[in-house]
Amino acid sequence: MTHHSPEITGGVDTHGLTHHAAVIDPLGRHLADREFPATIAGYRALLDWMRSHGTPTAVGVEGTGAYGAELARVLAAAGIAVVDVDRPDRRTRRMKGKSDPIDAYAAATAVASGRATGIPKSRDGVVEAVRVLRVTRRSAVKARTQAMNQIRGMLVSAPAVLREQLAGLDRSVLIRTAARLRSAGDLSTPLAATKAALRRLARRHQALDAEIAELDAEIGPLLKQAAPELLALFGVGPETAGQLLASAGDNPEHMLRGRLRPPRRSRTDPGILRPHAPPPAQPRRRPGREQRPAHHRAGPHALRRTHPRLRRTPHQGRPVKEGHHAMPQALRRPRDLPRTNQHTNAANHSNQPCSCSLTSIGASRAGRNGPAATRQRATASKAASGGPGHRPQRGTPRPAARTPARSWSGPPGSGGAAPRRGRRPGSRDRATAPRR
Repeated sequence: MTHHSPEITGGVDTHGLTHHAAVIDPLGRHLADREFPATIAGYRALLDWMRSHGTPTAVGVEGTGAYGAELARVLAAAGIAVVDVDRPDRRTRRMKGKSDPIDAYAAATAVASGRATGIPKSRDGVVEAVRVLRVTRRSAVKARTQAMNQIRGMLVSAPAVLREQLAGLDRSVLIRTAARLRSAGDLSTPLAATKAALRRLARRHQALDAEIAELDAEIGPLLKQAAPELLALFGVGPETAGQLLASAGDNPEHMLRGRLRPPRRSRTDPGILRPHAPPPAQPRRRPGREQRPAHHRAGPHALRRTHPRLRRTPHQGRPVKEGHHAMPQALRRPRDLPRTNQHTNAANHSNQPCSCSLTSIGASRAGRNGPAATRQRATASKAASGGPGHRPQRGTPRPAARTPARSWSGPPGSGGAAPRRGRRPGSRDRATAPRR
């Protein structure tokens, strides 16, 4: 009877000094977990410990581009499939906690369930060498730019003698001139201290120039070895080719397996659910100079709207009332304005208002002076005064009595009555004034 070891799935939570590993069975049950040092001996001990629990089918490793890079290389060299696992999201950490064993089991569970499918970069070829050299070159370029900016900024506030000496020089000439500046032994003066600072910055700039040139000489042959066809393309230089290779890695197939997914459909295709569905309606907006469809044409060659999708539905809006319509006052005829004949005589025209040519002002005045408007004003005034026998309620202010004003027609000799002494024309008598 042959004994077969069970299949297991591993997960590793990587750190700078230690790695915590865990294994689960095909059903997701936790078997064991253990911590190992992040050394060559620790990597071998971790692999042997996993094999003691069964045959590892795949191992999920967190941080395959950082702390887990060497462990991923060791596992791949041993023939074990390595899966790049992201750290658990905040919801999972909040519900299940955060610790090294929990993260290791979460990595193994993500691989076993199929949620984690990312293939890490192998980082074991020429492309990895190009990447690390480009990292050094990028930092050197940044430092050289910073040194040049400091030189130009220092010249702004430098003494006039030194500023006029270095003003208007090209970058290369400026660097060579500043590198040859000499200062006295005493640096207590601003001129001597500025010369010493400019000399050091210029020499740093020259050293960085030499370092960048050496890195370019080392990266060039590696690029020709890794991708000569890429360098042969028009417009592709060492910098562009190096960036493309560093992004792809030594195993470009990892971008097609697990990394790049097919785009999701934002909207379900109607042809899948309804194979015999009618064609979609034509859009309203069409590009210029495009012929209108037959069912939108007008004339004898127009297509009859027999298809239900091509029929226009009537506007289902609320009915607009006459009084609510947004029509100007000049175009709306008042209801109480009597109709007159345009061919009546002059006597009828003098007694009845003419409605044949009314402006907006005339229409509004006719509406206010109609019989209905007069009746409404009479009813409102009667209700306000209370009418005969009406007694206002307690607390209601009594309306003031309106008395005709007395006008002064002239001096006593002109036939008009002179106002009494102490009164102004138009003032009220004390007897007719309302009581309070």
